[in-house]
Amino acid sequence: MFGTVDLWTYVVASVLIILLPGPNSLYVLSVASRRGRRDGFKAAAAVFCGDSVLMIATAAGLASVFATSPLIYNLVRWAGVVYLAYLAFGLIRGGVRSWRAARRGAAVEAPAAAVSPNERPFTRAFIASLLNPKAILFFVSFFVQFVDPNYAYPVLSYGVLFVIIQVLSMTYLTTLILAGDGLAQTFRRRRRLAAAGNGLVGAVMIGFAAKLATG
Repeated sequence: MFGTVDLWTYVVASVLIILLPGPNSLYVLSVASRRGRRDGFKAAAAVFCGDSVLMIATAAGLASVFATSPLIYNLVRWAGVVYLAYLAFGLIRGGVRSWRAARRGAAVEAPAAAVSPNERPFTRAFIASLLNPKAILFFVSFFVQFVDPNYAYPVLSYGVLFVIIQVLSMTYLTTLILAGDGLAQTFRRRRRLAAAGNGLVGAVMIGFAAKLATG
């Protein structure tokens, strides 16, 4: 269809890839559990926009720029490392504050990190999505396997693959948001559990930053 090949194989592979935990999905779940569905969907929309930009950049040939200019690639990669670490330490710091408040029996309805007015989930998730040069290289190596090189309109082929993976991604993120909203109800009753969850998410995101730094 429209120059694609092995389309069902692509669908199955996309589902498996999307289900793998990553910093974007982890951040969306964290936002939904701390701030509720509305902000969770803001973060998910940012991931959608960020991935869309990366896929368009892939089709436009940005991957070849990274391949021929290690300096540019490494600049973007290290910017991504620093930003992921920044998000991680923010979550950990908020978790520590919430834990201390819970131990003091502070009369708050939700963890401090959950009500921070300065987080701006859309902006943070969008920047985190863009600062991942490996995603562009991945899209090139992944998409090309399912595009007929002899098809006269490759833009249509990439468009079909783009729509499929984004629909699957948004379905998955929506599921995470709904699950995170349920977690938020629990976290409001158990502030120490919320604090521990923030710390755990922050620690995992530090792991993603380290992986990006050494990759």
